[in-house]
Amino acid sequence: MSRVGKYPVELPAGVQVAIASGMLTVKGKLGEMSLPLSSEIEGTVEGNKVVVKPRTSATSARMMWGTTRALVANMVKGVSTGYDRTLEITGTGFRAAVNGSDLVLNLGFAHDVVYPIPKGIKITCERPTVIKIEGVDKRLVGQVASEIRAWRPPEPYKGKGIKYQGEQIRRKEGKKK
Repeated sequence: MSRVGKYPVELPAGVQVAIASGMLTVKGKLGEMSLPLSSEIEGTVEGNKVVVKPRTSATSARMMWGTTRALVANMVKGVSTGYDRTLEITGTGFRAAVNGSDLVLNLGFAHDVVYPIPKGIKITCERPTVIKIEGVDKRLVGQVASEIRAWRPPEPYKGKGIKYQGEQIRRKEGKKK
C-alpha cells in the first residue's frame, strides 16, 4: 500500500486543476503544466484537494499511485511558488554571465562554454560567481543545474569548480613533502 499516494494534494489559492480525457492540467500564477494520467490511475478534484487512487490492486497500479501523487504535488508547487536552484563558482578567473538567451561560462578552458538556456527556465547571475536557476518544472530546473555543474564539478584538493549552494565538498590532503 502506498504511503505517499493516500494523502490528497492541497491546492493553494489561485491554483486550478482540471482533469479531462486522461490529462491533468494545473494552472497557476506562474504558468500551466499538464500530465497524462496512466490508465491504471484515477484522479479527482474534491473541493480544494486533488485525490489520486489506483483503479485496480495490481502491482503496477500501486507503483504508479505514489509516483502520480508526487508529480501532481510538484506541479502544484511549481505553478504557485516555482522552483529555484543556486550554483556557486569557486576558482581564480572562473565566472558566469547571461548573454541574451545563452549562459556564458569562463571555467579555465581555452574557450568559453556557451550553454543555451532552455525554454521555461530563467537564469540570472547576481554576481559573476553565482548562478540562479528558476522555473516551474522541478525536473527541468534540476536537469539544467546538473548540466551546468557537469562542466566543472568541484575538485577535492582546492575546491575549485561549480557546486550547489550549501553543498559540502569533502577535501583531501595534498601530497606530503
